[in-house]
Amino acid sequence: MPKRRVAIMLELDWPYKRHSGIFAGSQRYAQEQGWESIIDEYADDTLINGHAQTIPYDGIIARATRKLALRAARLKVPLVNVWYSSPVRKSLPGVFPDYAAIGRMRAEHLLSRGFRRFAAMTAENDRSHATEVAAFISTVEEAGFSCSAVQVPLDALGSLKHWRKMLRTIIAWTKYWRLPIGVYVANESHARVVVQMCRNRGWRVPEDVAVIAGWNELTFCDHPRPTLTSIEAGFERVGYEAARLLHGLMDGKEPKEPKHILIPPQGLIVRESTDFFAVDHPLVRAALEFIAANSHRPIVTADVARAVACGVRTLERRFREYLNRPIAAEIRRVRIERAKRELVQTDRRLSDIARDVGFGVEQRMYQVFRRELRITPMQYRRERKESGGV
Repeated sequence: MPKRRVAIMLELDWPYKRHSGIFAGSQRYAQEQGWESIIDEYADDTLINGHAQTIPYDGIIARATRKLALRAARLKVPLVNVWYSSPVRKSLPGVFPDYAAIGRMRAEHLLSRGFRRFAAMTAENDRSHATEVAAFISTVEEAGFSCSAVQVPLDALGSLKHWRKMLRTIIAWTKYWRLPIGVYVANESHARVVVQMCRNRGWRVPEDVAVIAGWNELTFCDHPRPTLTSIEAGFERVGYEAARLLHGLMDGKEPKEPKHILIPPQGLIVRESTDFFAVDHPLVRAALEFIAANSHRPIVTADVARAVACGVRTLERRFREYLNRPIAAEIRRVRIERAKRELVQTDRRLSDIARDVGFGVEQRMYQVFRRELRITPMQYRRERKESGGV
């Protein structure tokens, strides 16, 4: 049987994970199957003169345009879309990061740091950003707070006109901030501008302004300091699952409706830009820092109170006043977050993870996950590592 020829149309001249990561994932699957991958950034043009006897490709993975979708449909060439803002997204099978889950994760991280004031900046005309910020704002509002949201041009760094518009927007946006504040910025490059403008105002990052940004593009996240907290969206997994979905389509397994698969985020990458607890009360802040540093040990509420030289009842009262949760709940929350990262990012045994994140034994971690998340640790691992159909 001849090798299957699969076209790749991903705008690979853009060196971002949403392009290169998806490509890498698709190539891993293609190599496993022995496919021939052809990079064709103008696959829509390649299909212009195609007919039933001379179809150049067995399938296509693409940031699908309307023109490509029409020509692929005419020639019955299976096409999987990986561009969430595609104008034909609803009509095509596709695989995407779960942007709503990413937005919730950003908000939950800032909320866990004790922030009560929030702001968000996204790019115009980007559906992935719109989905993220909607989930971010919804999560913040469910916690009883509000969020100041603005948009800047999608190519804010691409022209002087748009650059100046972005700067004006940030100046107006930050003018009425009350500190401390937790800020979500959709792009790491835009976040760097926000951090610079905070410094110009004499604001400290993260003590006055904590920033979580982008999809873990290391060039922008690691330099300059402060390093930026970010989300690993799982773009390589998107590419792998897109190739798997295309495989089924090429085998004739056509679903009745276009199938969309959402890939859960791989995890939160915490760096200097959010490494702070925005709590006005010094005892509560000290207690949070102690829990974050020691939750992997078998600590209980009394250990936290002892560490900050405060009575248990007094500290419990302050926790409920400032965080609206008891000390034990915060210890559990931190342990759960540690366990989540280990479950998704490693293949370690559950018993080892339970011991190292502070649950002690696997059964205790199982009970907490079932009660708090309505899911077992193994189910959580499986669902985050595998794709979920929507």
